[in-house]
Amino acid sequence: VKGVSTRRVSDIVEILCGTEVSSSQVSRLAKELDEEITSWKAQPVGQIQYLVLDATYESVRVGSHVVKQALLVAIGVDYSGNRHILDAEVANSEAEVNWRSFLEGLVRRGMHGLRMITSDDHSGLRAAIDAVFPGILWQRCQFHLQQNAHSYVTKKDEIPLIAADIRKVFNRNMSR
Repeated sequence: VKGVSTRRVSDIVEILCGTEVSSSQVSRLAKELDEEITSWKAQPVGQIQYLVLDATYESVRVGSHVVKQALLVAIGVDYSGNRHILDAEVANSEAEVNWRSFLEGLVRRGMHGLRMITSDDHSGLRAAIDAVFPGILWQRCQFHLQQNAHSYVTKKDEIPLIAADIRKVFNRNMSR
């Protein structure tokens, strides 16, 4: 299971669940899970009006080494307002080439009707968005914008005050 021996997974399941699971059962379940994920990643996406993109770095075993790799994630909001996890994929980095391939996969799966994309301001991601979805509105993620603002606060005890002020701006009722 992604670099962890089936024996070790079996031991962990026994510790966490109090149930003994054989190595062969772990292998069979991992194979079934891989098949389900492959099937899920092939499902048509359909109409999505809002797309939220992000990545997080996780430790992944590659051969005999453990390295940090990007987990690219796409969450879509359909025209009924329902959220869907559209895709998740491990990549070496957030380079444009990786994001572009990821986004093109969503298009190949039939994603259409897109009105706006929300993400952080990572240069590779922004370049891929511009290449794959030219002309689609883009909005910087409020969380990432706030995190970036915190990096400019020199007195760390002022961060909660600044954060509260930023939230007021984001939550302000703009209708008049």
